[in-house]
Amino acid sequence: MSKLAVFASGSGSNFEAIASAIEKGSLDAEIALVVCDRPGAKVEKRAERFGIPVLSFYPKSYDSKAEFENFILQQLNDAGVELIILAGYMRLIGPTLLRAFEGRIINIHPSLLPSFPGKDAIGQAMKAKVKISGVTVHYVDEGMDTGPIIDQETIRISTKDTREEVEGKIQAVEHRLYPAVIHSLLQDKSIGTRR
Repeated sequence: MSKLAVFASGSGSNFEAIASAIEKGSLDAEIALVVCDRPGAKVEKRAERFGIPVLSFYPKSYDSKAEFENFILQQLNDAGVELIILAGYMRLIGPTLLRAFEGRIINIHPSLLPSFPGKDAIGQAMKAKVKISGVTVHYVDEGMDTGPIIDQETIRISTKDTREEVEGKIQAVEHRLYPAVIHSLLQDKSIGTRR
């Protein structure tokens, strides 16, 4: 059974969707560790409910990104993690983890990349008055939301939609799409060999 680490900074709704898929048997994997860079974030409570260990840290307690990523890497190796899942982790992954997990880090983003990368993709889409947006799952590279796209799914945005309604549509897709993409990747034995 493949071991995953989920990196999250906030509420952890995508973490919960993945953990629930594992619990229901639709995703054959184990979340070995949750990594959180904001101690006290809601994702920690969600992980506790599932009995999953949490590595919580303050990035500013370290002299550099390389230093805290080396600390994380040690924990990932100790836990036997094979795939890193970013689920609302609001920090760019640095060279230390990118090298160690090349082709084995994925992220979910609330837009149809390459449109609206970075922060507040939903706000960017609404400001641009697009009628179609969606969700992208992609491999992580050194850029911000620039890695190769694995899968995408669209949503329609009406001029009458509030931000909360658009967020609801996006989350509904995310919570279904992310576990399904992880399942597909774990079935694909070439994971980790992509460049």
